[in-house]
Amino acid sequence: MDTIRLLLVGLGNLGRRFCDLLAQKGPEVEARYGLRLLLVGAADSRGAAYDPGGLDPARVAALKEAGGSVADLPGVGRPGWPAAELIAQADAHLLCEASPVHLRQGAEPGLSHIRLALERGMHVVTPNKGPLVLAYQELHDRAARQGVQLRFDGTVAGGLPAIYIGQRDLRGAIVHRIEAVPNLCTGYILELLADGLSWEEAQDRARAEGVLEADPSFDLEGWDAAAKLVILVNGVMGYPARLEDVDRTGITALSGADMVAARQEGRFYKLLATADRLPDGSVAMRVAPVPLPGDHFLARLGRKQMGVMYHTDIYGTLMAAIDEPTPLPSAATMLRDILDIYR
Repeated sequence: MDTIRLLLVGLGNLGRRFCDLLAQKGPEVEARYGLRLLLVGAADSRGAAYDPGGLDPARVAALKEAGGSVADLPGVGRPGWPAAELIAQADAHLLCEASPVHLRQGAEPGLSHIRLALERGMHVVTPNKGPLVLAYQELHDRAARQGVQLRFDGTVAGGLPAIYIGQRDLRGAIVHRIEAVPNLCTGYILELLADGLSWEEAQDRARAEGVLEADPSFDLEGWDAAAKLVILVNGVMGYPARLEDVDRTGITALSGADMVAARQEGRFYKLLATADRLPDGSVAMRVAPVPLPGDHFLARLGRKQMGVMYHTDIYGTLMAAIDEPTPLPSAATMLRDILDIYR
């Protein structure tokens, strides 16, 4: 039995559910993989907790569900203790970085957390897309210098193993086109508009379902889809894509009447992210709402589904989708990444 000492930074929707997974799946992971996943440290926006003997992940999850902070844990919690200090001081093998994306703030503090963990010789798994968008090659170079691994399968399309499919299962191929619907929020709202709801009603429903953030612009203006496309192009196509290279259009200019009319014609609007390899070796990237014909694979996605299509030279066209009614699959990507590192 190998014991893996984990740090978890970020205890929101994904971090809290990951704690639930550690509690629920721990015995199975030990039996099937010979790994004991020991949560020794955790941090949220109000402080941190550290116990070399291990924190109880079920207790951490319950505390967060009740609106508390991990810093409130008796004997081991420290209010106001920054996550960076926890990472710098803790005895751990791996960091799970699940803090908020904050792409517009330079992907901080997640980017600094990942840099620090890599420099300390820790493996890193993260569903936080911000650091990968802004510093993809730098972070991979840091990991290579330290002989550790950086895994980020949860950064694109929730629990769908889009990165793994593209990097591992398409080895030997040239991916000449990517088509993806990687953002759940816009798909959900577009479907509600096509059902006849107003924009206000659709956004209210999306917020009630936990699909739409308080500031909806990151999703609705196409930034989230563009960020995920940048990661796919870097990770799968091997091209140094940047966010500013994406031709981006969100969905806010569309009307409910547009959605209803398209559906009546057998077409379905999706916020489509595409990347095309050009003859000179560069890649053209675009995010825009597109009325797809009904027989298109991505047109058939439901309101809480995401999908990707890889067009290749030797494997044909590979298509994959996920139905993600809750954030649990996204949280579970951290477990998948850990198991891929160690087993």
